[in-house]
Amino acid sequence: MPRSAQTSPRKKKRKSSPSEAHHSVYVVYLRNPKGDGKAGYYVGMTGLPPAQRFDNHKKGLKAARIVRRFGERLVPRLYAHLNPMPYARALEMEGMLAESLRRRGYAVYGGH
Repeated sequence: MPRSAQTSPRKKKRKSSPSEAHHSVYVVYLRNPKGDGKAGYYVGMTGLPPAQRFDNHKKGLKAARIVRRFGERLVPRLYAHLNPMPYARALEMEGMLAESLRRRGYAVYGGH
């Protein structure tokens, strides 16, 4: 019997639909990243809960260096009402949120 016929059937991984709403945007307060006495923000998006993503940044796991060094805390009042959302919307919202903060005069990192 051929080897392929002997192996047990594999369960197919369920691929997530692009419309599934499990992505989030998040905002991190940064302590004086430029050394000029002013605070800033980092805007990102994730498929993880924002608190877990922030912890990963601080631990150095797929981390933005600026968040690892200067990230103080999440600022849920700026993003919690937006989450969760589909991936495409989160990508769009990340940029919109970053631009909104920039227009208000804040130093903003991320938000690509």
